[in-house]
Amino acid sequence: MNRSLFTAGRFIPLRRSLSSSAAFCQVMSNPEEIARLYKELSLFPTLTRADVGPVITSQYGGKYSNIYTEWNQRDLERNETVKFCRQYIVFHDDKSVVYSGASGNCTEIKGEVLSKDSPSGEMKAVVRECTVKGEDKQFLEIWSKNIKMKSINLTALKRHGKVYEDEQFGCLVWSHSETHLLYVAEKKRPKTESFFQTESPELSFVEDEESVKVEKKEPIKGEQFAFYEDWGEALVNKSSPVLCVLDIEGDNVSVLEGVPDDISPGQAFWAPGDTGVVFVGWWHEPFRLGLKYCPNRRSSLFYVDLTGGKCEQLSSGTSAVASPRLSPDQCRIVYLECSVYGPHLQCNRLCMYDWYTKKTSVVVDVVKRPGDDGFTGIYGCQLSPQCWSADSQRVIIASPQRSRKDLLMVDTSTGSITSLTAKSDVGNWCLLNVERDLMVVSCSSPNRPPSLRVGFLPGRDSQEEVAWVILEDSQTLPDIDWEIVTFTPPTEQENSQYPGLDFDALLIKPKEVKEDVKLPLIVFPHGGPHSVFVAEWILPSSVLCKMGFAVLLVNYRGSLGFGQDNILSLPGNVGTQDVKDVQFAVESVLKRDEFDKQKVAVSGGSHGGFLACHLIGQYPGFYKACVARNPVTNLASMIGSTDIPDWCMAVAGYNYSPECLPDPVVWEQMLNKSPIKHIPQVQTPVLLTLGEEDKRVPNKQGIEYYRALKAKQIPVRLLWYPGNNHSLSKVDAESDGFMNIALWIIQHLNQ
Repeated sequence: MNRSLFTAGRFIPLRRSLSSSAAFCQVMSNPEEIARLYKELSLFPTLTRADVGPVITSQYGGKYSNIYTEWNQRDLERNETVKFCRQYIVFHDDKSVVYSGASGNCTEIKGEVLSKDSPSGEMKAVVRECTVKGEDKQFLEIWSKNIKMKSINLTALKRHGKVYEDEQFGCLVWSHSETHLLYVAEKKRPKTESFFQTESPELSFVEDEESVKVEKKEPIKGEQFAFYEDWGEALVNKSSPVLCVLDIEGDNVSVLEGVPDDISPGQAFWAPGDTGVVFVGWWHEPFRLGLKYCPNRRSSLFYVDLTGGKCEQLSSGTSAVASPRLSPDQCRIVYLECSVYGPHLQCNRLCMYDWYTKKTSVVVDVVKRPGDDGFTGIYGCQLSPQCWSADSQRVIIASPQRSRKDLLMVDTSTGSITSLTAKSDVGNWCLLNVERDLMVVSCSSPNRPPSLRVGFLPGRDSQEEVAWVILEDSQTLPDIDWEIVTFTPPTEQENSQYPGLDFDALLIKPKEVKEDVKLPLIVFPHGGPHSVFVAEWILPSSVLCKMGFAVLLVNYRGSLGFGQDNILSLPGNVGTQDVKDVQFAVESVLKRDEFDKQKVAVSGGSHGGFLACHLIGQYPGFYKACVARNPVTNLASMIGSTDIPDWCMAVAGYNYSPECLPDPVVWEQMLNKSPIKHIPQVQTPVLLTLGEEDKRVPNKQGIEYYRALKAKQIPVRLLWYPGNNHSLSKVDAESDGFMNIALWIIQHLNQ
């Protein structure tokens, strides 16, 4: 990784050499060549999961563990993301890896919604979806060795609706005794029918064999078209989750009672001794708001007792909590906590609840600004499925630290934090799992796709570095160079309430360029706005770089990973501070002689699209092409239709209350902070890509901007992707979107 420091008046480069490659002569512009390159680089898969099996002692005395991994890969021919698994074997002595290697080839996974091995490794549970005689059904399977012991038709049982598979609510957890399974599903809804429904006498006696077991209730008339709130973007049709338990011996599925009616439970696990269930509960009154990427919703830890059905609240209820994890000794629970409302993503507290003393402590508090140790705080929505050390004294967390993501070891007794990866050249470390101190991680960089590594956590008082062992390597792309560039805003752009803040950008570019060739630059501000680009493998950036572009990913003030003050500096200043930060970063980078100042484009999605549209309005003619994916264009018109109306208020600098509509002054301020306000100045051709099913930034935002540009006769094109939501992440939309974006930029940079 190269690192540079920009200030308002100086630039200090710190370089390291990379292997040489063929020089880029010009930007690739042939659609067939671009498609071929995209297809080639899209072959690199992404790690999504790793499970560590129990320790097995061989007949010769050696110890080993099996590691099960799941990966995702784009299949452009089938137009879908395929999931496959691969297993590895790791011989070790409980503190270091002796030998490791793959165990067989990859196998595609079809139909599995959830799966989990039992703690002993003797059994495996699978929730499977399949079509039987034209009907979609869900089954819960129990496997033992090479036998499917049970296959329970959950759909036919009619105890509940669909099983939840998402990270927000979903789980599949074995009891410590391995006699019960816990999962989350949609609450069973009453059967409804028309006021005019009549039952045929000759058919009235016919009943499904399975349905006989279910208590028969009369259908409710007039409720066929009742509206059910859901939890918004990416959680459509998930409205009222319930906790479900399978008694494996008796094949009986029951829905746990005792959960308050105004709570939606999720992220559940078995309490110590299997006496009950611990879960996160989100209040959904007076109405549900979008939860995806919004961990700032009022929520609490709860415990429901299995015998009496009594539900006990374990945390305060005045904050937002997520991702509870039980220690191996079953004495403590760590979880993430942040404030309700305000910025959707913030610096978290790491809290710990003692199961036996019933006391809660703050292990790591919110970090306003990094100290001398460089620690910037804990960020993100989820901890790893297992994150505790074997001694139940330390927790391992992957978190952005400025523009890197590092592995942090937190001592829960002292609160001390040690970075396990700060000295690495790898830009992005993700903890997939840790079991008996064996860590399984995925790591990548802008020029290196994800690889799989394992390493043992050193002892609590040890000064040793982690000895990482690669299980699955990836090919480094030697013709791509990258660096993190730091910027200090000029004095006139300082935030008076939060002075002295800086920010970063990731600069990714071709490694070698002929002397007479200057690179065109594509600028990407991230969405959020409280998000962050970390130095990881990003497919579109890599393809653009191989095509001959330089790419600048800007982490303007307000980004995660720089301290809470950095985050809080942005609300109320969107459309000004973030816009000026991006422009300052671009103009500073363009001072280098290697870039073509006349060939600069901007592209962004969501709040990044908001910034892209602002930039072409506030700096007319500077950007020769603009791409906006599901952009926010008018905060005032968005607030009534988005699943996160509180976001519109928060970024505009106002407090949100579900009971109150904004007054006219607030409406005016939201409009003034929006890109639509700058339409009269826009000169840049714009490509808009919109998801038909976007609930986060409704597609009417893009259409509103499209019409405003058409009225001004500014070149504009709109791409509409059916079946896609805010992320535009389905393979067809992602691949087609990339091709159109690349060709749009090439077309207008060459004019």
